[in-house]
Amino acid sequence: MKISRKLASVSLAVMLGLGAASAFAQVMVGGAPMLASKDIIDNAVNSKDHTTLVAAVKAAGLVETLKGPGPFTVFAPTNAAFAALPAGTVDTLLKPENKGMLSGILTYHVVPGKVDAAALTKMIMDGKGSTSFKTVAGGMLTAKSAGGKVMITDEKGGTATVTIADVYQSNGVIHVVDKVLLPK
Repeated sequence: MKISRKLASVSLAVMLGLGAASAFAQVMVGGAPMLASKDIIDNAVNSKDHTTLVAAVKAAGLVETLKGPGPFTVFAPTNAAFAALPAGTVDTLLKPENKGMLSGILTYHVVPGKVDAAALTKMIMDGKGSTSFKTVAGGMLTAKSAGGKVMITDEKGGTATVTIADVYQSNGVIHVVDKVLLPK
């Protein structure tokens, strides 16, 4: 009986320790825990830093796509990134008549497959300092490393910095960026 209790106590301590360790490893975005067991949409709706992105995804009719099996790599602009666009841009894009344009911009932030920071770093190294990849929208993005940060350049020459990398999802990975990337 004493051995069983000791074993139970040790097992409980190990489980609590593992739970605490995984809680510390959990990524927080916009004040919310991002759970690897949830999909891109189910996590994004909890981030207070991505309310504009979520509204745009809904307006563009992309919710079901980003809830799909993927895998997807999403460069997710923050509310501040959308706010930095010229005045009125977001309101204009959210209008029903601009759904196609909005969808094109949003899918320009999505790359097929799961490209985490390690894979992206390897691609940059293999490319001797930069790498390019095709987005779901059909455009190209270029990634470079500068000062220990990953920079993503769009087709118009705009550059976004990855501020939070490797936010794992059940259907891919999100990298939070500080600018909205724009196709040609």
